[in-house]
Amino acid sequence: MIDGKKVLFSGMQATGNLTLGNYLGALKNWVTLSEEYECFYSVVDMHSITVRQDPAVLRKRARNLLTLYIAAGIDPKKNCLYYQSHVSGHAELAWILNCFTYMGELNRMTQFKDKSAKHADNINAGLFTYPVLMAADILLYQADVVPVGIDQMQHLELTRNIAERFNNIYGDVFTVPEAYIGKVGAKIMSLQDPSKKMSKSDENPNGSIYLMDDPDTIMRKCKRAVTDSEGCIAYREEQPGIRNLIDIYSACTGKTPQETVAEFDGKGYGEFKPAVAEAVISVLKPLQDEFARLSKDKAYIDGIIKENAEKASYVSTKTLRKVQRKVGFPDRVR
Repeated sequence: MIDGKKVLFSGMQATGNLTLGNYLGALKNWVTLSEEYECFYSVVDMHSITVRQDPAVLRKRARNLLTLYIAAGIDPKKNCLYYQSHVSGHAELAWILNCFTYMGELNRMTQFKDKSAKHADNINAGLFTYPVLMAADILLYQADVVPVGIDQMQHLELTRNIAERFNNIYGDVFTVPEAYIGKVGAKIMSLQDPSKKMSKSDENPNGSIYLMDDPDTIMRKCKRAVTDSEGCIAYREEQPGIRNLIDIYSACTGKTPQETVAEFDGKGYGEFKPAVAEAVISVLKPLQDEFARLSKDKAYIDGIIKENAEKASYVSTKTLRKVQRKVGFPDRVR
């Protein structure tokens, strides 16, 4: 705990462009969590290089992502917003934790198998061990809770196993984190394949609405969204495309899916799809305007980067020094 608050850690990779799904499913909820938790929100750029990146593009995307955190309403004075690569403790603790993680545990990670299939020409050791770096991200700040989706639950369980294993050997060193259970963000699916989650890595750009898409692009994508031939606005499993559009509209307007269905009772897809687009545009415009304003204020963003990196380093160093002493590394001479 820090200042009487439990600690929460989360982060996003600085690859691709954030989608409406990222915003409604996670980023929007991060804004409110600082009232209850001491929050560390990282731009996890070290995770990003398990796949080859253009250095200039990665730097730009990392800065844009951190700026988007602030534009979305996350207060950098109440929360710690920082680059993972600016805090050396992440890499240092990851190496130590590698020595307390079993090959069999990493072999069972389903995301490694998935990513190896997608990047068969670059199956590197970092891709195999990045769940350990993720464990270091969390344990470094003694996080009590971690917001995770179903696809990351396996990694959180590994983090818990590593923490408990280390604690059983050396005593009470790490806080064993729990999955964050709170208000669940909207789960937004692809506009072109509603059986899959909307993703910033989708090869079909029409499947995702990106946070920086202009109004015309948003309208076009919504109008082209895959639906069905039934022609009625109903919230049911048999109509996944319309169900997804209802979820988007509801999340953007604050209405329940049932209220949305009632609002469009008797209307067709030709009226509903543009209404969804308009709702999305109204939500994203303030964020886009604030992002544009912040992007011009280089000194302000640079100050946030420096100040927050110092805070993250201060907090993480306390854990790292304790761990280094426990495993037997020589004390540093002051």
